[in-house]
Amino acid sequence: MDLKGKVITILPMVTGEGKNGPWKKLEFVIETQDQYPKKVMFGIMGAKIDQNPVIIGQEIVVSFDAESREYNGKYYTNLNAWKISAAGSAPMQSDSQPIQHQQMNETPPVNVSFSGDNNTTDDLPF
Repeated sequence: MDLKGKVITILPMVTGEGKNGPWKKLEFVIETQDQYPKKVMFGIMGAKIDQNPVIIGQEIVVSFDAESREYNGKYYTNLNAWKISAAGSAPMQSDSQPIQHQQMNETPPVNVSFSGDNNTTDDLPF
């Protein structure tokens, strides 16, 4: 699926260590330009973050897959972006930097580690 909109928010990059090695995830929010604008959050992972830079204020088209999973009787949905392209013919400003550079200067990444300990009181799946 594809969705066109303007990037309004970029969340801090999350990194962690899993059983298959290190991983990183960047989440961002776009606002559609419809009669009734909607805000939609997407996540992009791994090397695709570097291949698809996201800049606040940029008009983009996001190609994504929707995925839901069940946890304790509730369903959670993720919109996983796999391709991001600039929308329209407006050129990007030359002083804009990809968000991974801005984000690292403003906010350090959040480290998450999964130890496999299931004795925690937090019942959230993430």
